[in-house]
Amino acid sequence: MDLRSELLKSIWYAFTSLDAEHSGKVSKSQLKVLSHNLYTALNIPHDPVALEEHFRDDDEGPVSNHGYMPYLNNYILAKAKEGTFDKEMLDDLCWMMTVKKNHEPGLKDTVCSRKDSFKLFCLFNLLSEDRYPLIMIPAEVEYLIKKISTAMNQDWDGRLLEDLLSHDPSLQEGMSVWQFLEHIRSGRLLRITSVDTFSLTLDDVFQEMYHNVLKKGYMWKKGHMRRNWTERWFVLKSSNISYYVSEDLKEKKGEIPLDKDCVVESLPDKEGRRCLLCVKTPTRAYEISASDQKQRVEWIQAIQTALRLLGEGKSSLHQEMKLKRREQRGGSRRSRGEVQITQELQEERERQEQQIENIIQHQREVEAKRREQEEQERERQREVQRELERQLQEAEKARDTMVEELTLKEKEAEQQRRRIRELEMTQEKLEVALNTEIQARLEEERARLEQERLLQEEEEKLKQLQKLQEEQVALQQKSQLEITTPAKPSAIDAASQELQTLRETRERSHQHLEEAQKKLEKASCRVKHWNVQLNRLLGPISPGERFETHKNIKKNHAKPEFAFASQEFISKFQPDTNQQSPKFDSQSSEEEEEEDLPGHMDDFSLSDKDKMQTQENRKSC
Repeated sequence: MDLRSELLKSIWYAFTSLDAEHSGKVSKSQLKVLSHNLYTALNIPHDPVALEEHFRDDDEGPVSNHGYMPYLNNYILAKAKEGTFDKEMLDDLCWMMTVKKNHEPGLKDTVCSRKDSFKLFCLFNLLSEDRYPLIMIPAEVEYLIKKISTAMNQDWDGRLLEDLLSHDPSLQEGMSVWQFLEHIRSGRLLRITSVDTFSLTLDDVFQEMYHNVLKKGYMWKKGHMRRNWTERWFVLKSSNISYYVSEDLKEKKGEIPLDKDCVVESLPDKEGRRCLLCVKTPTRAYEISASDQKQRVEWIQAIQTALRLLGEGKSSLHQEMKLKRREQRGGSRRSRGEVQITQELQEERERQEQQIENIIQHQREVEAKRREQEEQERERQREVQRELERQLQEAEKARDTMVEELTLKEKEAEQQRRRIRELEMTQEKLEVALNTEIQARLEEERARLEQERLLQEEEEKLKQLQKLQEEQVALQQKSQLEITTPAKPSAIDAASQELQTLRETRERSHQHLEEAQKKLEKASCRVKHWNVQLNRLLGPISPGERFETHKNIKKNHAKPEFAFASQEFISKFQPDTNQQSPKFDSQSSEEEEEEDLPGHMDDFSLSDKDKMQTQENRKSC
């Protein structure tokens, strides 16, 4: 059925509502108002000049339906284009004009609200015959009532329609919309137990048949830019798929245009989403996730049906089914046609259910295979994780071993640094000891030279004194006089005194020489001691040397004969301090204090061999 025939059905109701006298004619003023409203409802530019030109005759009487049809066809219906206006708005305009005259009384007492009655009015026009006055034959009535009952999850009771037809045989040819609404309201065609349930069910049937909604429901859609999943309310029509924020259809988020080049297919599960399907258009692919396998199959079939209608150039599935039913009813008996239609519908339903079952079974097999693959993948991941844990443990052990080695190396490096410091200190002490020994040798040499000089002078003085004594004896013998010359005794006395002075000086020089020899001997001992320390430090260090050395130190530290304190060392190597000069005492005391701390410290770092050598050097000193 074309668009013009559909529009004429509603307009026919509006025209007959203006015919108050049932004469088939309406006044020109009313027709002008009706035309103006039709222009507005069909979204057509107003043309008042054409209206005046068409009705400019002198006849002031009403215009018949045949007289109005040429203007309606040429100036209104010819300009109406599908998709540019809201057909429901036009039907509502015509319904409001006709319901006041035909259906207003008793409306408050009916189980059908005004809105539900309007929907039944639209569905009646959709299924009515293409002849006037408009009627709907019993077969179409049964089809509509059965569809509503199925949607309400009620069993279809065909006896109600049979009783109504047997009670009123005139309905065998068909019933008007007002008779249809009256029988619905009275319950003679359909038992309505819940007004709310009936209203919701009628709205679903109205959306499906009147608005050509093939399917609707909630699904998850993947975003195009953000690539996130969002739940949307989808509405599938023959030309597009619209999606909204919720089922109240107040906020539309987008639309998927459909054409003959579009493809719909199922997708494997991914990204944590299951029951995926994809609608591919020439410009973009839309990924959608259904709630379960059954819903996915139903959506794929519904979209394929819409694509088939587009390929065949049809816009309404129910219009196509209506034409098929008419062809099946043509020339055959009513009962036979009903049985055949029922069988075909049953077969078609069984075929679809079998197809759905096969698809679900296939999906189950695919799901089982996917789960098996996932389990294998998880097992492989666990094996990889165990291997990684083993490698991690080995790496931790290697790290601990490396840390221990680094700690040992650090200890060895610290020992080397300590040895270097001790070596530097020992070298400095050795240089000081060598300098001290050189100074002692020089001092001893000077004392020795001084001793030799004094001995020579003493010998000379002694020779002079002997010579003077010999001369005195010779003089006494020669003169045999008791009185001597005064000059000779004074010369002898002076020589004796000088000789005594030289002897005292020589004694002091000899004492000084002994002190210088002792100092030289001590300096030599210190040089030997620091040489031993230096030779020990120049040897290689082993990791266990420090530990063994400390054990020996702990064992030997309690024995006083193997180590000396500072005062013991001084008293041992300086027994007679009163005979030494003050200068030597102060120098020796300072040197002994300098030797006391490092010598005592070195006893704790010497090996057994070095310690024995050090003790021998100290005893020899």
